[in-house]
Amino acid sequence: MSQISQRDAREGIAGREHALADVFVTMADTLVDDYDIVDLLQQLVAACVHLLGATAAGLLLVDQGGGLALVASSDEESRLLELYQLQNNEGPCLDCIHTSAPVVSGDLNADAQRWPSFVPSAAEAGFRSVVALPLRLRQQIVGGLNLFYAATQNLPAADQRLAQALADVATIGILQQRAAHKNLILAEQLQHALNSRVTIEQAKGMIAERKGVTVDVAFSSLRRYARNHNLKLTDVAGKVIVGEIDPTAE
Repeated sequence: MSQISQRDAREGIAGREHALADVFVTMADTLVDDYDIVDLLQQLVAACVHLLGATAAGLLLVDQGGGLALVASSDEESRLLELYQLQNNEGPCLDCIHTSAPVVSGDLNADAQRWPSFVPSAAEAGFRSVVALPLRLRQQIVGGLNLFYAATQNLPAADQRLAQALADVATIGILQQRAAHKNLILAEQLQHALNSRVTIEQAKGMIAERKGVTVDVAFSSLRRYARNHNLKLTDVAGKVIVGEIDPTAE
């Protein structure tokens, strides 16, 4: 390897380490009384795409009634595929949550019999392999993280451990609550996240329709406005729905 190649490799490793440190610092900020759980989980899926080379990522949470709901996705394709899993009650993320164990497919075509409905839909969306990881703390599981890849590949063991570490930190953030009201606050936090996601999806759709842009562009404008004005993502979405702000105007 040339000196230039060695230097580029070292800089790449250092850059990833710095980005990873930033993500864990951000996750640690959830250990306070008030934080935006939807934005936290959105940052988690974005970090998985950035740090683990995933093509896309999505996250499902167990809701107050014990069912599953989509809370975060890195793009529209992964959002639709996660919803497809829920609608058809089939897919790696559901298996992961039900078993509380990682589910890995380095070649989805080889698992067509295992997931006869999911595999063709994943292929149509451009995904060829998947890694699903549980969001769990000891015996309690609160959701699942899906990493989608455009190529057939097996995620290196070190990267899978890193993805699980990110999921574990996010789980701690979700489960963080006042000891005296543990069960009540957990239920409220999870339900608030699911309700917030509905508001965000409505706002995304309104922006996309009014401005003639994709839902991914619409979502980016929502997040950018929230960051620039130090507002919660859900609050910005609510203001869009009632017509108080136009996040694309900036």
